[in-house]
Amino acid sequence: MLEFHKVTFTYEKSPVIDDVTFTLEEGNFYFLIGKSGAGKTTLFQLIYFNLFPSEGTISLNGFNSDTIKPSDIPKIRKKLGIVFQDFKLLEDKTIFENLDFVLRITGVKKKERNKKIFKVLSDVGLTHKQNNFPDELSGGERQRVAIARAIINNPVLLLADEPTGNLDPETTSEILDILKKINARGTTVLLATHNYNLVAKNEAQILKLEKGKIVKVILKQKSG
Repeated sequence: MLEFHKVTFTYEKSPVIDDVTFTLEEGNFYFLIGKSGAGKTTLFQLIYFNLFPSEGTISLNGFNSDTIKPSDIPKIRKKLGIVFQDFKLLEDKTIFENLDFVLRITGVKKKERNKKIFKVLSDVGLTHKQNNFPDELSGGERQRVAIARAIINNPVLLLADEPTGNLDPETTSEILDILKKINARGTTVLLATHNYNLVAKNEAQILKLEKGKIVKVILKQKSG
């Protein structure tokens, strides 16, 4: 599904990602842990080809960073879901319109758009908020909308960049439960966080990023 092979990304002559090698298998749930500034967001940008390696190769779902064409990048991004910490919602559009906008630009017909929107809002528990604007929602609700937007096209890989970073513990738990349900349906999930307590309480495979290097890969076995 996703493979980094000896990937280095250099910015202003300093490596931000340094000789990183790892593989994500389809259908698994992964945590990417590391302190702020460890390189987590840069690694995510490399995955969705917003950045390209200075050295090494990234392979994702049949595409390769060495050979991918610019016209292929939108195709691969349609297969990805991305959840940003700062939501990136359109503030002048309702929740329904935010989701509809994503589907319209990918050519989905209106009847199918409405069906998809209702389903993802149900998945995240926000059908009753579809006519609200983002500024009328709590932080946790805004993050749920961001997740709904990310999964509306049934991605094979969901990237969540610090999705619980600004949320209280109860809301954090609710967001994580939603991501687990998405993973249980077959979507691979990679969740970046610096919250080690969150990781300790949950079953997943863990990649630890430190100063641009993957320093540890931990396989946490499910109990029972």
